[in-house]
Amino acid sequence: MAGKTLFDKIWDSHVVTEVEGETLVYVDRLLIHEGSRHSFSMLRDVEMEPYRVEQVFGFADHYMPTETTDGGIPGVKDEKIRGMLELMEKNTAEFGVRNFGFHDPNQGILHVVPPEQGISQPGIVLCGADSHTSTHGAFGSISFGVGASESGHIMATQCLWQQRPSTLRINVEGALPFGVYAKDIILGVIANFGVGIGVGQAIEFAGSCIESMTMEQRMTVCNMTIEAAGRMGMIAPDDTTYEYMDGRPYAPKGTLWDEALEYWQTLPSDEDAVFDREETLDVEQLVPMVTWGTNPGMALPITGIIPSPDEAQDEDQRREIEVALDYMDLRPGMGMAEIEIERVFIGSCTNSRIEDMRAAADVATKGKAKVETWVVPGSRSVKRQAEAEGLDKIFTDAGFEWREPGCSLCTALNGDLLNDGQRCVSTSNRNFRGRQGPNGKTHLASPAMAAAAAITGKLTDVRTLG
Repeated sequence: MAGKTLFDKIWDSHVVTEVEGETLVYVDRLLIHEGSRHSFSMLRDVEMEPYRVEQVFGFADHYMPTETTDGGIPGVKDEKIRGMLELMEKNTAEFGVRNFGFHDPNQGILHVVPPEQGISQPGIVLCGADSHTSTHGAFGSISFGVGASESGHIMATQCLWQQRPSTLRINVEGALPFGVYAKDIILGVIANFGVGIGVGQAIEFAGSCIESMTMEQRMTVCNMTIEAAGRMGMIAPDDTTYEYMDGRPYAPKGTLWDEALEYWQTLPSDEDAVFDREETLDVEQLVPMVTWGTNPGMALPITGIIPSPDEAQDEDQRREIEVALDYMDLRPGMGMAEIEIERVFIGSCTNSRIEDMRAAADVATKGKAKVETWVVPGSRSVKRQAEAEGLDKIFTDAGFEWREPGCSLCTALNGDLLNDGQRCVSTSNRNFRGRQGPNGKTHLASPAMAAAAAITGKLTDVRTLG
């Protein structure tokens, strides 16, 4: 009998029952945010308490102001935004949910704080009220996003009905070249294999490059699994994982740590495990990537040129390219490095951790910002550490704006918006039409590439800055 994959091992250990192709899966952790208000309403409607409230965690992130938190929640000027923050505080207090809220010293994005706190762990099923919950799969877990009604179901029962996904392994091999980062890997995967490569699949990232990565780099890769249409992204836990987790507040302690570690070490896919599909990406020739269009698959090396609809493989693709070029106001044959920009955003659950801050700061030392540039740490913990290292001063000396933690310009729900039609280089995960504001034009890139664009005023190959 063939061995089991990482996914198989975790899934099989969490099956409660199966009925006509549907599986009731036990959920170990649920992450919610301000947009989860309907989940609480569901509990009230059926007069139920959370089944295991200690396994539910709340976060203030999508609606958090990042310009200033002075005055607390009452100081938030926009009535709707203030109301969302107040309701999150009320709901979590009423039901006894641990809330990393507005006033918490460890407040931050729901895909940044749980790893910092040790809430994200190998071998668990973790669901979150946000599609980029795939981030947590970097720890060797099954982690995926759910809607408000599903969140309510989990809160009430600690279980969820699911269909078992098929499996895909993407082997990422080689050493990252100079100027190439984790963000370039996942953009490279999506550009090479297409935005539909992982439709409904559990994607395991493996290979020599993945094994050499830090946990923060792994989180960036898993974060954008959803942009490749994957149901979830996963990386097998190893010594890098355990060293990162050891001693964090919610990580097991003492003999419980020893027992957990013994279990976690059994999780990596068996050598003879069979995946439904496998692909390989060699990173040795990878070049810094930037998106040019309106989905993450429309990405090119910074050395590339804007494609022509005439290069399309079929009429649907031709139309897709034409529409994207029109929206992005680009013309075929333009060099990527010719594109001038008006804004830069460094942040989001993809790239707002301390290593991202350091990479951006390294580039910020090489010049002064020519366009409005925001740096938004992913949590107050990241903010404190960055300030202890003097990164905030590097940013402000270079003319970058150092802001408070939150989702900010990634989701554009908290009042942080691009002006109508502005072109922005962003370290976030989505470049859809209007994602960052009305008619906003978004180019996704790594923190280093975003910082390079900030100090040159255009898309720039960070490797040329020395």
